[in-house]
Amino acid sequence: MAKLTAVEIADLLPQVPGWSVITEDGMSRLNREFSFEDFAEALSFTNRIGLLAEEADHHPRLVTEWGRVTVTWWSHSEGGMVAADIEMAKKVDAL
Repeated sequence: MAKLTAVEIADLLPQVPGWSVITEDGMSRLNREFSFEDFAEALSFTNRIGLLAEEADHHPRLVTEWGRVTVTWWSHSEGGMVAADIEMAKKVDAL
Protein backbone atom coordinates (compact mmCIF):
# COMPACT_ATOMS: atom_id res chain seq x y z
CA MET A 1 0.00 0.00 0.00
CA ALA A 2 1.51 3.27 -1.08
CA LYS A 3 0.46 6.61 0.38
CA LEU A 4 -1.91 8.45 -1.95
CA THR A 5 -0.92 11.80 -3.39
CA ALA A 6 -3.23 14.82 -3.09
CA VAL A 7 -4.19 14.38 -6.75
CA GLU A 8 -5.02 10.69 -6.25
CA ILE A 9 -7.11 11.53 -3.17
CA ALA A 10 -9.04 14.17 -5.12
CA ASP A 11 -9.68 11.65 -7.91
CA LEU A 12 -10.89 8.91 -5.51
CA LEU A 13 -12.92 10.99 -3.05
CA PRO A 14 -16.04 11.18 -5.28
CA GLN A 15 -16.33 7.39 -4.88
CA VAL A 16 -17.22 7.90 -1.21
CA PRO A 17 -19.81 10.70 -0.92
CA GLY A 18 -20.23 12.03 2.58
CA TRP A 19 -16.62 11.39 3.50
CA SER A 20 -14.10 14.21 3.80
CA VAL A 21 -10.35 14.52 4.03
CA ILE A 22 -8.94 15.98 7.22
CA THR A 23 -5.33 16.64 8.12
CA GLU A 24 -4.00 15.63 11.51
CA ASP A 25 -0.36 15.46 12.52
CA GLY A 26 0.56 16.36 8.94
CA MET A 27 -1.26 13.34 7.51
CA SER A 28 -4.34 13.15 5.29
CA ARG A 29 -7.12 11.04 6.78
CA LEU A 30 -10.54 9.98 5.50
CA ASN A 31 -13.27 10.98 7.95
CA ARG A 32 -17.03 10.70 8.33
CA GLU A 33 -19.56 11.11 11.12
CA PHE A 34 -22.64 8.88 11.24
CA SER A 35 -25.76 9.72 13.29
CA PHE A 36 -28.01 7.30 15.14
CA GLU A 37 -31.12 7.39 17.33
CA ASP A 38 -29.30 6.31 20.49
CA PHE A 39 -26.13 4.86 21.97
CA ALA A 40 -27.13 1.23 21.37
CA GLU A 41 -27.43 1.79 17.60
CA ALA A 42 -24.13 3.66 17.52
CA LEU A 43 -22.42 0.86 19.43
CA SER A 44 -23.86 -1.81 17.14
CA PHE A 45 -22.55 0.08 14.09
CA THR A 46 -19.13 0.43 15.75
CA ASN A 47 -18.99 -3.32 16.35
CA ARG A 48 -19.88 -4.09 12.72
CA ILE A 49 -17.08 -1.79 11.55
CA GLY A 50 -14.75 -3.57 13.93
CA LEU A 51 -15.55 -6.92 12.30
CA LEU A 52 -14.88 -5.47 8.82
CA ALA A 53 -11.61 -4.00 10.03
CA GLU A 54 -10.46 -7.30 11.52
CA GLU A 55 -11.29 -9.17 8.31
CA ALA A 56 -9.29 -6.67 6.26
CA ASP A 57 -6.51 -6.22 8.84
CA HIS A 58 -6.93 -2.47 8.37
CA HIS A 59 -8.22 -0.59 11.39
CA PRO A 60 -9.79 2.87 11.70
CA ARG A 61 -10.09 5.24 14.60
CA LEU A 62 -13.63 4.82 15.91
CA VAL A 63 -15.18 7.34 18.28
CA THR A 64 -18.52 6.14 19.62
CA GLU A 65 -20.77 8.59 21.45
CA TRP A 66 -24.47 8.81 22.20
CA GLY A 67 -26.12 8.89 18.77
CA ARG A 68 -22.91 9.34 16.83
CA VAL A 69 -19.93 7.39 15.45
CA THR A 70 -16.95 9.12 13.87
CA VAL A 71 -14.82 6.91 11.60
CA THR A 72 -11.34 7.93 10.47
CA TRP A 73 -9.21 5.87 8.08
CA TRP A 74 -5.49 6.25 7.30
CA SER A 75 -2.39 4.12 7.29
CA HIS A 76 -0.07 4.52 10.23
CA SER A 77 2.77 2.76 8.42
CA GLU A 78 2.43 4.87 5.25
CA GLY A 79 1.85 8.14 7.07
CA GLY A 80 -1.42 9.07 5.38
CA MET A 81 -4.23 7.81 3.20
CA VAL A 82 -3.94 4.69 1.06
CA ALA A 83 -6.29 3.14 -1.50
CA ALA A 84 -7.53 0.65 1.12
CA ASP A 85 -9.02 3.57 3.06
CA ILE A 86 -11.36 4.34 0.16
CA GLU A 87 -12.31 0.68 -0.16
CA MET A 88 -13.00 0.39 3.57
CA ALA A 89 -15.12 3.55 3.49
CA LYS A 90 -17.22 1.94 0.76
CA LYS A 91 -17.70 -1.14 2.94
CA VAL A 92 -18.71 1.00 5.92
CA ASP A 93 -21.23 2.85 3.75
CA ALA A 94 -22.71 -0.52 2.71
CA LEU A 95 -23.44 -1.36 6.36
